[in-house]
Amino acid sequence: MVYTVFLIPARKRRKHNTMRELVSAPLAPLTSLRLGGVADTLIEAATEGELVESVLGAPAGEAPFVLGGGSNIVVADSGVRGRVVRVMTQGVIVKERNDRDVLLEVQAGESWDKLVERCVHEGWAGLESMSGIPGLVGATPIQNVGAYGYEVGPFVEQVKVLDRPTSAISVLAGERCAFSYRDSMFKRRPDRYVVLSVTLRLSRAAESSVRYEELARALNVDAHAVAPLSTIRQTVIALRRNKGMVLDDGDHDTRSAGSFFTNAIVSIEMFASLVARARLLGVEEPAHFAHGDRVKVAAAWLIEKSGFSKGYRRDGVGISTKHSLALVNDGGTTEALLSLASDIVKKVNDVWGLSLEREPVLVGDFHSTSLGSRL
Repeated sequence: MVYTVFLIPARKRRKHNTMRELVSAPLAPLTSLRLGGVADTLIEAATEGELVESVLGAPAGEAPFVLGGGSNIVVADSGVRGRVVRVMTQGVIVKERNDRDVLLEVQAGESWDKLVERCVHEGWAGLESMSGIPGLVGATPIQNVGAYGYEVGPFVEQVKVLDRPTSAISVLAGERCAFSYRDSMFKRRPDRYVVLSVTLRLSRAAESSVRYEELARALNVDAHAVAPLSTIRQTVIALRRNKGMVLDDGDHDTRSAGSFFTNAIVSIEMFASLVARARLLGVEEPAHFAHGDRVKVAAAWLIEKSGFSKGYRRDGVGISTKHSLALVNDGGTTEALLSLASDIVKKVNDVWGLSLEREPVLVGDFHSTSLGSRL
């Protein structure tokens, strides 16, 4: 299902406009990494109309960067030239409800974890294993956010987007979004679509299936057993906190963009080669999970078995003491962080013959160095 509403061009602001426009605005405080320079202009959009107006009202030839919760981006030390539009829209509407499920339309600027918390409280099942993930709802379909065996994609009924080239608002059915592991059509076309709202279909249930072995162990249940939504949420948050993946201003280990690299998806033959290589080097078999007819290899294992341990530090950046997938800022710079990331990618490739893929988005001008192209 797709329907499109074409916008009538209008640049005049509404009488009760609530947008704020800031000049030379620091971006680091708006990111979980606390890194990066300033934006020439930062516009705070509190309604869907303001968000659309802010994006379409940019000077000709300029594609504004749309900033959500700042938890999955790396901003250049030199900042961002031109306009940055900060999504601050709010609202959750129950569109349908019956004995079996519920349909929610959620504005892009809503906190993802606050939404998950509400769903657990209401007995709306499906998102509880994705508790504790920072950021806004609008970012979740872009990244196809997931954790502990679940991804948001299967719960997405439709996504309302602004199509920048046509200045049109479209509503795209979930199956049209081409969701895959940490990917979607929106991620592949970052300069085209702006997510305005996400509609989710969730089950009405007090319990949910546990799909991930680590979570099952923490819950002391068998894999694929069921557990109460609130228990799953509490346990997931505890697991994430132990890995430094729950934001805490007092803990430098949480000054990160979450997992900096995605897990590697390899063929069965490549996985067999990895196992043989591990045995040759005298290390245990790589942590892995079935992924259809392929194998998902834990990037954390690849990093650690390439010589980069938890707690590694240099030049004010490093690897979290709690989780080797998280690169952290301990008073450094974006350039230092990307230099470390580049060295990790190179070492993993040298040792294991695999290329790690960066998860966070690079924002700003990285052309002045070779680091952007190396990642």
